[in-house]
Order: sequence, then structure tokens, then C-alpha cells
Amino acid sequence: MRSRIAIFAVLGALVAVVAVVLLLTGSSGGGPTQHGIAPEFVPGQPAVQIISPRNGSRQGGRAVVVRVQVSNFQLAPLHFGAAPQLGEGHIRFSLNRVPDCVDPVKLQRALNSPLGSGRLIGRSMDYPAWAGPNGLLAKDTGTAGDYSPATRPVIYYHGLPPGFYRIRISLAQNNGVPTPFHAVTNFEVVNSLRGAAPPVRSCPSGKISSAAAAKKIG
Repeated sequence: MRSRIAIFAVLGALVAVVAVVLLLTGSSGGGPTQHGIAPEFVPGQPAVQIISPRNGSRQGGRAVVVRVQVSNFQLAPLHFGAAPQLGEGHIRFSLNRVPDCVDPVKLQRALNSPLGSGRLIGRSMDYPAWAGPNGLLAKDTGTAGDYSPATRPVIYYHGLPPGFYRIRISLAQNNGVPTPFHAVTNFEVVNSLRGAAPPVRSCPSGKISSAAAAKKIG
């Protein structure tokens, strides 16, 4: 009898520990932490981590290669557009240029939005002109201007105008329906890394420049 009581006590303690861990890590399972960069990781759940570009980095040549690492999720190019299957699908890359001048209220809303839903949304670069083959796929699937689908953990954007950018990467089911597992990062595109930093653009009264915004976001 005492041994059974001891076993129940141990099991109760384990349940309590698991509950505390879940409370600390949150239930989003793959959502980003502060500034939306490092995704929380719950063992066994899907996750996507941005390898490059690093948050706050500067990219020369008006081009950027975005690489991610996917965990506990199978990329399934042969099933793209097919019926959903548990634990498989593709990636949605969504790149937006941060507006040159932003409203401080909207900036604060973005800062207070850990899931990225309140991010500063500017001009989308998810078109064939910038996203290449993935942009063509976006055009074919009707998602151009929203996101570029990919069945590989990499996408190449080119011809990007100098400025600040924010990219959101999320895992999606075969049929394109997004999952809650995603990551976000911010970076700057410059004409040349060897050149001087571009002058900060003056903004109308009541707004702040994207340069100042990027410092706060990053």
C-alpha cells in the first residue's frame, strides 16, 4: 500500500514539473520570443529557425539568401498543394520592406506583438521580380504579394532596393494552410558594405525613420 502511495506521489510531482515547464515555455510551440527572432522549442513539436540573415545584419549587393532549419516537420515537394498530412508540408517566406517613415504607435504595437501579427507591414517583395522561381510559384498559386511558397529550406531574393526589411517564415500544410510555427528576423540591404551608411531620411512630423525603427525592432 505504501509503495503505491509513493508511486502516485512521484507521478504527481512529475505532472507538476511538466505543467511548470509548459507554463514557462508557452503553448505556441515554435512562436518567437522577444523581438520575434529565437523560436521557443518544445520537444517533439515542429519548429523553424532562421540561419541567415542574422537579425540586425547588413546585406550588400541588393540580394539576400534566406536559409532556415526545420525540425520535426517534413518538407514534402511531391505533396505540394495536396491534402494535408500530419507533420509535413512546405515553407511560407514573407518578405516586406519596412516603410521609410513609420507611426510610433504602430511601431510600439509591433514591438508588443510577440507573434508578429502586429509587425510593420510595408511593400511586399514576394513577386517574381524579387523572389525568382519562388515568386513565380507564388504567382501561380495566387499568393504573390503575400508570401512565396518553398519546398526547400532556402529562398533567394534579388534586386532589393536599399532599406530595412522584415521577413516572416512559417511552416504550412500541404494545402497551404499555415501552422502556428514560425520565426521572424530583420535586416538591412545596402548598396555596398564598404560604402558609408546611407543618410537617415527625414520624416514628417509625428513619424520616425525606418533606421530608428530598425534599431528598436532589432
